[in-house]
Amino acid sequence: MDTPEQARIADVLGQQRDTLLTDWLRLHLPNALRRGLAMEGEVREQFTTFLAVFLDTLPNADTFDASRPEWEPVRAFLAEMSAHRARQGYTPVETATFVFSLKEPVYARLREAYAGRPGELAELSWQVNLLLDGFGLYTTDVFQRSREAIIARQQEELLELSTPVVQLWEGILALPLIGTLDSSRTQVVMESLLQKIVDTGAGLAIIDITGVPTVDTLVAQHLLKTVAAARLMGADCIISGIRPQIAQTIVHLGVDLTNVTTKSTLADAFVIALQRIGATISTPKAAA
Repeated sequence: MDTPEQARIADVLGQQRDTLLTDWLRLHLPNALRRGLAMEGEVREQFTTFLAVFLDTLPNADTFDASRPEWEPVRAFLAEMSAHRARQGYTPVETATFVFSLKEPVYARLREAYAGRPGELAELSWQVNLLLDGFGLYTTDVFQRSREAIIARQQEELLELSTPVVQLWEGILALPLIGTLDSSRTQVVMESLLQKIVDTGAGLAIIDITGVPTVDTLVAQHLLKTVAAARLMGADCIISGIRPQIAQTIVHLGVDLTNVTTKSTLADAFVIALQRIGATISTPKAAA
């Protein structure tokens, strides 16, 4: 019975594992370290571990299709490595090159072993090429999904940081809004404000839109929803930062803000809020 191609390749590469690893590191290690994104010891460990997992899985596989279940150990290592490199700041090309760069030293070992059998050499080289291409593309896919997850998480964190709820006074909160107010951000704004109302027991909240560049129907509706939600929690809202052009836009759009107290500045809104809770601020008289 003929020896399976996977076993023949594994036998050749396994006998020259140390040479294969040395050649691979010589070819690819300088590029991997060039940008200083990882320490040399960490990169060497990635090379060594991948080669060990690859050579251990190869003789037990009956296909060169990298997506098949028998190649799961190799895919698991590449998935972890690709996600880690995405966090470190590598590019998809640099990550995929980790796998593709193994081709040259593998072909060199096969050429030595099958020097007098060009037909077998061509067939085995082609199969290895397909296998490593599959793994390289897999790293790109995992890398992209990992990078997208990182970006989504950073966007959520930025949304949270861009909607701080500040306690100005006992029972008075302020929510300064800066930038565009869309549906997803409105949800974050609403959740942050409602949670702060629960935490502090505040009865008044000032929503300052001085930093909102434009107010259209959608933005106005988002503001009204936030005001309504706060009222359900027992807190009243004052909207500040109503500039002349925004006032004209709101009137032109026909948005009804008659049930909401509005002020042109945050300072004016704060004075109204203090009056509602019965607090006053006095300026000390200058010494005679």
